[in-house]
Amino acid sequence: MTERLGDIAAFFDGGRLTLARQLAGLRKNALAALIQKTPTAVAAYESGTKRPAPATVGALAMALEVAPGFFLARKQSFPVAATAPHFRSLRSTSQISRDQAYSYGCLAVDIATTIERHVEFPKRDLPSYPVSTEETGGRAPQEAALLLRKQWEMPSGPVGHLVRLAESHGSLVVFSPLDNATVDAYSFDTPEWPIILLNPLKDDYYRQRFDVAHELGHLVMHVDAEPGGRIVEDQAHRFAAELLMPADEIAEQLPSRADWRRLGQLKQHWNVSLQALLFRARTLGVMSDVTYRNAMVTVSSKGWRRREPGPMPLLERPSLLPRAIELIHTETQVDELALASECQAPLELFRTITSRSPAVG
Repeated sequence: MTERLGDIAAFFDGGRLTLARQLAGLRKNALAALIQKTPTAVAAYESGTKRPAPATVGALAMALEVAPGFFLARKQSFPVAATAPHFRSLRSTSQISRDQAYSYGCLAVDIATTIERHVEFPKRDLPSYPVSTEETGGRAPQEAALLLRKQWEMPSGPVGHLVRLAESHGSLVVFSPLDNATVDAYSFDTPEWPIILLNPLKDDYYRQRFDVAHELGHLVMHVDAEPGGRIVEDQAHRFAAELLMPADEIAEQLPSRADWRRLGQLKQHWNVSLQALLFRARTLGVMSDVTYRNAMVTVSSKGWRRREPGPMPLLERPSLLPRAIELIHTETQVDELALASECQAPLELFRTITSRSPAVG
């Protein structure tokens, strides 16, 4: 083991130490305390200005619950976001939680890149239609959504399986681990893959679909935008509404009053929530502000904000990575343990990232 740790120390990659520390949700001083070193030493290991001794490599691996080989330099540098991660609630989400969530997404991209050596994934096909983040009332987000529908040759009418659609155009869609369940859905782009991370506790088919559409909006429109701002989030909402409910197709179908029977029918047809339909009716001028507010009072009083009436379809589930794992096993007999080892990823996180289902505690 000493010789092995010596080899790892020689090829030690500080960037992977940063990744492991952030995945563990630790600050530098907390990690330093665990390995009985100074925060300055940890910073030097991460920046590459100082190489850890073999024994320190072992201590780091034990403290961060990764195999020592996790720290080995890889063929290419660890994925770096080409856009800032779009977290929705910057004020209520701590920096350490954001770092942890971002690192998890980077690990998912790294795992996908490794798996792609064995199977061919769909080519990246995510257009960029940047919009000004100074814009508050224009149609740029709606036009971006329509351009995406055209680029992806989506037929008119309701959108089908949105997660599968995003995957078929070269995006990664992954459930977050339960440790990050306080962070809502988020996304960022990398040179390898755009990635959308889903909240594992949001057991609501309609809200999950809107989340995916919302994050696609960020990826398409907000290449250089500062994340988390009110205007940026509003633009992503408008993009999602247009993507799922094109104005020129749905406007004439929407009721001008709170006709719950009619709204229930539209909900089933368009695969969106009652609340999304009500909001769409108001923003398209079909429903007055007063009628909308009264309808939302009813929604709140009946507890429909948390769970709307009617059947709840099963969540859309990612299939790109799970299917790749199955295909590799079928054709080569290589199992997930071997693939996780090749990815140098902790097995539990590897399984979460490549799962069709959210981890349930």
